[in-house]
Amino acid sequence: MRKLLAGLHQFQSEIFLSQKELFERLSQGQAPDALFVTCSDSRINPNLITQTNPGDLFILRNAGNIIPPYGAANGGEGATIEFAVVALGIKDIIVCGHSHCGAVKGLLHPEKLHDMPTVASWLAHAQATKRIVDENYHNLPDDELLSVAIQENVLVQVENLRTHPAVAARLARGELNLHAWTYKIETGEVFSFRPDEGQFLPVTEVETGVERRRSRFTGTSSSI
Repeated sequence: MRKLLAGLHQFQSEIFLSQKELFERLSQGQAPDALFVTCSDSRINPNLITQTNPGDLFILRNAGNIIPPYGAANGGEGATIEFAVVALGIKDIIVCGHSHCGAVKGLLHPEKLHDMPTVASWLAHAQATKRIVDENYHNLPDDELLSVAIQENVLVQVENLRTHPAVAARLARGELNLHAWTYKIETGEVFSFRPDEGQFLPVTEVETGVERRRSRFTGTSSSI
């Protein structure tokens, strides 16, 4: 707590004063550029990765960057998505997984969740990911299997996004883009799924969105 309290003092005495106009403007309302769905992992900082300011991203975080299909859970994910799309008029939704994801490790090894029944219950919303991995990639070594599972999980969650009525309606009108990203903690690289290539590739240019249903990966060369 001492570190956090020192940080609060520095923010109030230095950073806030230097950006006072920004915070005064933010007090009048928000108009974020995108909804950023990512993991609760403490190593992930969406604003740092994207070099954005307060007010630029509407952020949804949970263990494993999971989006339950519409009606499958009573958590805050559906409400957050609906508010972002309907009330804030978000045009882009990014689902961003990351390397070394503990939630995905738990999904692959449920025996390790014996003392965490709530986590196990939550990860049930990603059972499609586990089945895809079990049936298509079971011959991969553990490190490559985890990388592929992280990628597949992002794609599964993007598909789950499409089941939400507010998302489906705006996709049908061409008013919304969905993006599937993975972030590699140890290198800072971000990979984006490209439907035409059928795999994740390094982000080197502006995306056009994930507009078609995904295909199988063509390889693991871009694994995280």
